Amino acid sequence: MKTVTLEVINSNLEKLYNEVEFIKNILSEEYELSSWAKNELAEARKTPDSKLINHDEVKRRILQK
Repeated sequence: MKTVTLEVINSNLEKLYNEVEFIKNILSEEYELSSWAKNELAEARKTPDSKLINHDEVKRRILQK
């Protein structure tokens, strides 16, 4: 079994802490959707459920190729 020192653990924890802080900063930002994204979303919401396909159908179509 490999010996792990407190310095290694501390270094790993510091890296993890920095990554979590980075993710928290990204999530706290408020972004505005672009006009293109808003239009795409509006079009997608107009699509009736009867026109949608389920997950199993998607997998079947992909695996056929």
